[in-house]
Amino acid sequence: MPLFFHISPRSIKKSCTFASCKKSDKTMALYEELSEQEIVRRQALDELRSLGIDPYPAAMYPVTHSTAEILSDFENMSQNRAEVCIAGRIMARRIMGSASFFELQDESGKIQVYVKRDDICPGEDKTMYNTVFKKLLDIGDIVGVKGFVFRTNMGEESVHALELTLLAKSIRPLPIVKEKDGKVFDAVTDPELRYRQRYVDLIVNPGVRDVFRKRATIINTMREFFNSKGYLEVETPILQPIPGGAAARPFVTHHNALDIPLYLRIANELYLKRLIVGGFNGVYEFAKDFRNEGMDRTHNPEFTVMEIYVAYKDYFWMMDFTEEMLERVALAIHGTTKVTFGDKEIDFKRPFRRMTMTDAIKQYAGVDITGKSEDELRAICKQMEIEIDDTMGKGKLIDAIFGEKCEEHLVQPTFIMDYPIEMSPLCKRHRSNPELTERFELFVAGKELCNAYSELNDPIDQLERFQEQLRLSEKGDDEAMFIDMDFVRALEYGMPTCSGMGIGIDRLTMFMTNQPSIQDVLFFPQMRPEKKPQKDTAEAYAQKGIPADWVPVLQKMGFNTVASLSGVAAGKLFNDLCGYNKKNKLGLPNPTMDDVKRWVE
Repeated sequence: MPLFFHISPRSIKKSCTFASCKKSDKTMALYEELSEQEIVRRQALDELRSLGIDPYPAAMYPVTHSTAEILSDFENMSQNRAEVCIAGRIMARRIMGSASFFELQDESGKIQVYVKRDDICPGEDKTMYNTVFKKLLDIGDIVGVKGFVFRTNMGEESVHALELTLLAKSIRPLPIVKEKDGKVFDAVTDPELRYRQRYVDLIVNPGVRDVFRKRATIINTMREFFNSKGYLEVETPILQPIPGGAAARPFVTHHNALDIPLYLRIANELYLKRLIVGGFNGVYEFAKDFRNEGMDRTHNPEFTVMEIYVAYKDYFWMMDFTEEMLERVALAIHGTTKVTFGDKEIDFKRPFRRMTMTDAIKQYAGVDITGKSEDELRAICKQMEIEIDDTMGKGKLIDAIFGEKCEEHLVQPTFIMDYPIEMSPLCKRHRSNPELTERFELFVAGKELCNAYSELNDPIDQLERFQEQLRLSEKGDDEAMFIDMDFVRALEYGMPTCSGMGIGIDRLTMFMTNQPSIQDVLFFPQMRPEKKPQKDTAEAYAQKGIPADWVPVLQKMGFNTVASLSGVAAGKLFNDLCGYNKKNKLGLPNPTMDDVKRWVE
């Protein structure tokens, strides 16, 4: 194992410079794109290798404790000077004379490490401490420490290092986050950095990890609940010949061997109900679904949903089941049914409020939609200045009224039930009103959280509903459902009375962890393509009389285009260029002040 104190004595080479490193043209081109710190870290990498230290060793490192385990039993371990072997990332350093400190962070937390020169360099050769530790290690490097637990004279809980091993050299600097007395200053909050480089976010904002631990707890709690009822977890196809089960625009791909189009699933409903036809009493799936639609704070084109279907049940039973499930989740995460979301306190204690869609629209929009025709609903929308278009049928018009006028009022968990039949092509007709369906959606904090039905099991009625969706598609509705004739065929064999429910795991996690955006509960949310800085060619700079040798220097200093030089203070730029040339030993002939003045004209 490549331990620092096992290196043989040899003289330490001076750091190679940007100009003096003997690199290939390709590597030099890369160096031109690097910051000064990145170049220095690559130079340290070379020096470590010249000392016989592998900066990326392959051997297992025998970790015995986490920082959290040490801190939780610190008094006992410090009294016995317990030996430990820990590993993690250097997050801060205090370099002094013959003894120094650094802060080590692992998955569970942080702890201070005390490094004394003579302890990690017991022989005559002090290179490991004087050169490697003090000069060649950086914040962000991953190291292993063997030593014992103790408390410093200042009362700090620490590990006294007796042996230090480099496990991975970091050649890209981390964003700087300041922390004092448990309080974080200058936290990294830039969403572009946090969401695009989640690995950095997890390092410098370790509290983010807790969100994803809670997400796992949510899923495990739900899975344990379903399993305790005897329901079977299953898997259904992601690539589907027909994108069924929801009204949404799908992603389309092509299967080369079969020469057919395939769709990323928008829902797993129809396959799960096929399994109910096949004889299972209860099936569920945590599934990745995909919808080729817009992105915002509550929608991502790839999302996680849980769908469950239980035979011989109806939507009243499913409301009770959903209440019990969510109450359990809240208790598992918080130890209470009361959850803070934004400036609201949401209580998931059973029972939840229940309200029909017709009553909700009547209460919050002041309109009775009972018996209204499509033309009448269109007129109501226009009167209320609700945005609609000609492709929208009766169901979407009702949905537009509800979304615009009602949803924001549904803060505490509320079941909205008995939807108009036009809105629910896969749902059973209401047992006492054929114009409605036995459907509910659960709303929390003004957002839909889950959707459930008494499932339609009449194959003739189902085919007619599909055909109505086809008419909407022909009318221009690109979110209308496809006709799935195989699903109709399955129903023709007979499906028992059944209730199904789908719930968005991402949105549920937002509520349970008080996160304002879906991007905060996805490790790697979909992002727009990363913008690359525009750079002018050397020829463009030459037109201003700028020598080609100075173009990479100017671009490293942030002047990526000729236009960016316009109006820059010539004196400051002249001094910066000459200073950069000297510091990096480039050996370029310095420009004159008159040269620089022409460049910035």
